[in-house]
Amino acid sequence: MGVLQIPAITELPYHPPPLQHLTHENNLANSNLSYKAILELLNQKCTNSFENLKQTHALILKTGYFQDHYIAGSLLKCYANPQFGTLPNLLRVLEQVPEPNVFVWNFAIKGCLDLKHPSDAISMYFQMVISGSKPNKYTYPQLLKACTFERALDQGLQIHNHIVKNGLNDDRHIISAGIQMYASLERLKEARNLLDSNGMLRDTICCNAMIDGYLKSGEVEASRELFGIIQEKSVGSWNTMISGLCGNGMVLEAKDYFDDVPVKDDVTWSAMIDGYNKNGYFKEALEVFGQMQREEIELSKFVLSSALAVCANIGALDQGKWIHAYIRRKKMTLDEILGTSMVDMYAKCGRLDLAWGVFEKIKKREETFCWNAMIGGLAMHGRAKDAIELFLKMQWHNVKPNEITFVSLLNACAHAGFVHEGLKFFVNMKQKYEIEPKVEHYGCVVNLLAKAGYFDEAENLIATMPMKANSVVWGALLGACRVHGNIELGERVGEILLDLEPENSGRYTLISNIYAKAGKWDRVEKLRVLMKERGVKTIVGRSMIDLKGAVHEFKVGDTSHPRSKDIYSFLEKLIEEIEVKGDHQPNTSEVLFDISEEEKETSLKYHSEKLAIAFGILSTEAGDTIRIVKNLRVCEDCHSVAKIISRVYDREIIVRDRVRYHHFRRGQCSCKDFW
Repeated sequence: MGVLQIPAITELPYHPPPLQHLTHENNLANSNLSYKAILELLNQKCTNSFENLKQTHALILKTGYFQDHYIAGSLLKCYANPQFGTLPNLLRVLEQVPEPNVFVWNFAIKGCLDLKHPSDAISMYFQMVISGSKPNKYTYPQLLKACTFERALDQGLQIHNHIVKNGLNDDRHIISAGIQMYASLERLKEARNLLDSNGMLRDTICCNAMIDGYLKSGEVEASRELFGIIQEKSVGSWNTMISGLCGNGMVLEAKDYFDDVPVKDDVTWSAMIDGYNKNGYFKEALEVFGQMQREEIELSKFVLSSALAVCANIGALDQGKWIHAYIRRKKMTLDEILGTSMVDMYAKCGRLDLAWGVFEKIKKREETFCWNAMIGGLAMHGRAKDAIELFLKMQWHNVKPNEITFVSLLNACAHAGFVHEGLKFFVNMKQKYEIEPKVEHYGCVVNLLAKAGYFDEAENLIATMPMKANSVVWGALLGACRVHGNIELGERVGEILLDLEPENSGRYTLISNIYAKAGKWDRVEKLRVLMKERGVKTIVGRSMIDLKGAVHEFKVGDTSHPRSKDIYSFLEKLIEEIEVKGDHQPNTSEVLFDISEEEKETSLKYHSEKLAIAFGILSTEAGDTIRIVKNLRVCEDCHSVAKIISRVYDREIIVRDRVRYHHFRRGQCSCKDFW
């Protein structure tokens, strides 16, 4: 391929827009507005419009109300709105405040945190101290949180000393934030000393913070011990244990605590459903959700969002539709949290049309995560042009993109082969949107370049990254080596990955696929021996299909399904038919054993997605769409078979694999064989 010029990422000076003077609008024309009217403008008109904010700012300057610290603090609060606020504008406003008091400084510190600039929040605090303004109890929780985000232990220790000197070391909110800071920085001893030395063992909030810290550090026994001595266990204490145990993969233990909770609230149910979901216990998660329905418990938006996440993971479209109907029946407001969960569910269940319908009906779409869900859904389905168009619409609505937005955009471009468009987004992240690219973004660009065949450029990008390349970056390069059959580079990258992730079975499989495709069976065998020596086990391929609210799961060669005999019999006929009508020849290049072609063809025939498709055709009406979710990447032979089946049987087949979505229709796939 030709040499691709990658634009350099350069630092551009940021020039905040100048403050504009008043417009001719009637509500701002009168410079003699009262103090109360100014506050109403700040609290109502300036929370969702940057233009209104600039006009009100100008009005405040003109009327002299800027001298009032409450007005100045409220103005800072508006400029800290992540929807349109920027740090340079926030700092510019602060500079205009004459002799700011603690109220103003607190808003400025919190504003830095809201705008995701924790280091600036810490710097602002020390600037505040130098100015002679004395901090109060509202100053320190935000600061300790900033130290947590920034992982700034030295500054945290210094701020802790200031707390003691200012006599605020008995405030429960400050102690709780301090415990969280120390625990997150792996200083559990200091966190526990903070709890014990301040007599906070009777304070549930502080104890919960310590329990949470123990669990996030994997100190399960210590968390159980502290939980046991809490005199007044609130529902929050139980919820912390349930979430923390699930976070440590101890789902069964978490269920024991869940069963013992005296009175469950929404968070309790959500925590258990989320815990099951995140640990791969999808069936159990839906059972807990079903338990709520049997007990006729009112389903809150938080519980419904958790259940929708489960439906999204397993492609349970019918269950997701039931939840949607429940929301309509109960006349629940489709807010950003619930609406975004539903958009994500429909998109991951292959119904972009329904996802878009919900997205359009969400009452407010001011939060970035709401737009990200729809952009991400389009990206997963290879709809790059639509994803880019929605991104432009997002800016028109004055919603600021974030890091996740650009991950979705870059992935969309990679799936569609939009190299130059993707590179433009990558450069604009920093130049236009002031978002520093992270390793995930570099991984997306490596994937974008390498999949398009620009291996030299991809390697050069890795060599010039400002951080060390991780397994995601190298994995993207290895995946492209498989697509293009680049054995030499694949072998070199594979060695790096096996050093980084010696227990990741997927890496061995991908490298083996490259060798098998090239007929290098001696190297395949060496990898198999290495896996055995290291005790690495291959992940079993699983395919799930949701029919009438029931999720059916298939594994390669599995005979546990009640209709197994019918499925295998029909699959044999189906393969014979497509070999005749579709002129299909089994693609055995990825079979990882040096066996006869006949044996290879037999092993391919019973792959999990083929079993799921056969079951789907057997169990649905002619013309019905079949939706499959697979935990691994679909193999080339199954991909080819699905294309032919979609034509021969006139069925749309949607397969969601580990990498992306494949829409098979009339013998073609939406990925254009580029995955």
